[in-house]
Amino acid sequence: MLPQELIRRKRDGASLKREDVKDFIAGLTSGAVSEGQVAAFAMAVFFRGMSREEAVGLTLAMRDSGAVLEWDLPGPVVDKHSSGGIGDNLSLMLAPMLAACGCYVPMISGRGLGHTGGTLDKLDSIPGYATQPGLDFFRQATRAAGCAIIGQTADLAPADKRLYGIRDVTATVESVPLITASILSKKLAAGLGHLVLDVKMGSGAFMTRMADAEELAESLVDVANGAGLPTTALITDMSEPLAPCAGNTLEVAHACEFLLGRRSDPRVMDITLALGAELVMSAGIEQDAATARERLAATLSSGKAAEHFERMVQALGGPKGFLSNYTTQLATAPIIRPVHADEEAFIASIRTRELGLAVIELGGGRRVASDAIDHRVGLSQLLGKGARADRATPLCLIHAADEASFERAAALIKSAYIPGERPGESATVLARITG
Repeated sequence: MLPQELIRRKRDGASLKREDVKDFIAGLTSGAVSEGQVAAFAMAVFFRGMSREEAVGLTLAMRDSGAVLEWDLPGPVVDKHSSGGIGDNLSLMLAPMLAACGCYVPMISGRGLGHTGGTLDKLDSIPGYATQPGLDFFRQATRAAGCAIIGQTADLAPADKRLYGIRDVTATVESVPLITASILSKKLAAGLGHLVLDVKMGSGAFMTRMADAEELAESLVDVANGAGLPTTALITDMSEPLAPCAGNTLEVAHACEFLLGRRSDPRVMDITLALGAELVMSAGIEQDAATARERLAATLSSGKAAEHFERMVQALGGPKGFLSNYTTQLATAPIIRPVHADEEAFIASIRTRELGLAVIELGGGRRVASDAIDHRVGLSQLLGKGARADRATPLCLIHAADEASFERAAALIKSAYIPGERPGESATVLARITG
């Protein structure tokens, strides 16, 4: 079928045949389908949606646009994916925790999308860390460290890489079928045996309503299982930053402190253990959630998770013994100053998306896909809901490269925090979706 005919059919609400979708994706990969046609297809799907069968077909076609990995490892191959939020650095902790439980975690992650941060941008903060290695290097690192977090290589789901970039600049990011196919095509190409999905809901997520988050979670779980990958999903709260920081080096430093047992933020710990427990149970390592959580927590207290993290960093080209001197390895911004609320009050709610936009204003995120990132900048000591802002307690510390970006970020931060007479309440896991 001609690309324009497939676009027309979807524009008019018809169901697409799997072989036609496969041909379109092959053209997207080879370049035979133009950027304008890809954008038109994305917009047609955005407005018309896709059936479960269509979404499975699109996902498998995108998976098959490149290599599909097979593993021969002495343990289950598992992974976790987040739909994106502010201060969401859980992959940096969870991957080595799972490795310490006997799993292998070949994690294909992405860069920042819209107002949210990206795991690869965080890892690029680590000197020498190769976020785009070849597949052989990826395999070696996964076997050696038990976990390896990298970006898409040219071999894995190349159709998704092109479509992902076009979605970001054509206002089609929020399409549930396209999100589903984008996430799962990479996970299926990675050769996983078990997957858990962290679908964020709230003012800092792409899905700001529970109904939308449930729609996305159910789509992901249904399509993944329909494609043969055992998958569950948790809907977790993103109505405030997850970690008390946002920005690349700052989130890496927080992960290091977490793995070393120097801090244990309650929301970070609860969601990390909940996601990990899903995989430990799915892989048959433990039979119930409580025991699975205990096993995961023990990897922190024993130092085993920290060991796997250091091995991963070194295996992917980073410094040896990174955790022992991460404070000197990570670059710092020249300006670090607090921003205070205009009035003393409890934090009733947070427009969390505004905090992500503040990081972009500082240069820590992208306005367009080609933008370079300043890894040093960001926000630390972010107040959460329920805290009280006063003259002694700032809303956060801003890490800035210059005065102008500091002022722009400060204005966004002040607008993000909503004061109230009563403190707002925090949440963690909101729902579990099993298909």
